[in-house]
Amino acid sequence: MFWYNDEIEPLESKPVTSKGQKPRLLLYGSSSLRLWAGFQNEFPDFEVVNQAFGGSTSAACCWFFKRLVPQHHPDLLVFYAGDNDLGEGRHPEEVFISFKYLMTLIDRHCGNIPVAFISIKPSIARQDLINSIKFTNSIIHKEIEAFHPNCTFVNIFDSMSEMDNKEILFEEDGLHLSANGYEIWRKLLKEQFLNKFIG
Repeated sequence: MFWYNDEIEPLESKPVTSKGQKPRLLLYGSSSLRLWAGFQNEFPDFEVVNQAFGGSTSAACCWFFKRLVPQHHPDLLVFYAGDNDLGEGRHPEEVFISFKYLMTLIDRHCGNIPVAFISIKPSIARQDLINSIKFTNSIIHKEIEAFHPNCTFVNIFDSMSEMDNKEILFEEDGLHLSANGYEIWRKLLKEQFLNKFIG
């Protein structure tokens, strides 16, 4: 995991601020969250800490969790990963195992805080993996419903898949989200998860 050091070290040394009146919302996972530049402005009811790092897999998120998350004392956590695991040839079951371990880490180091798992997106660049993506989403969704009442499965997959012109949801690489893609995520994350915590 040493190849992540250039991404991890600045996040690890990020100052921990005193909690304000707003709930502290921590973003954790891969570049789909790291690059969501407008998140704080779009969700002004929360104090946002972005600890996502580029290229991260769900396994890497588990590996670095204790170095990046607990010190910020999040009240809520939004998680997106698994995309890169599948892109690197890992199996859905491996992503599933990492997800279960991450939930254990959250509970152990942050307490029983509310968590949102954003489903793996149907990116143009990874259309050859679409069945693996669907299966991974399915088994994680079932795990959440059966064993994790504090976790919400935020289904962005269906809305993105139903778009006739999917190209507008992504940057030129067909992998990273455009402003249009983030608008879908913003709407669904708010409706399915964050609205519960807005006074």
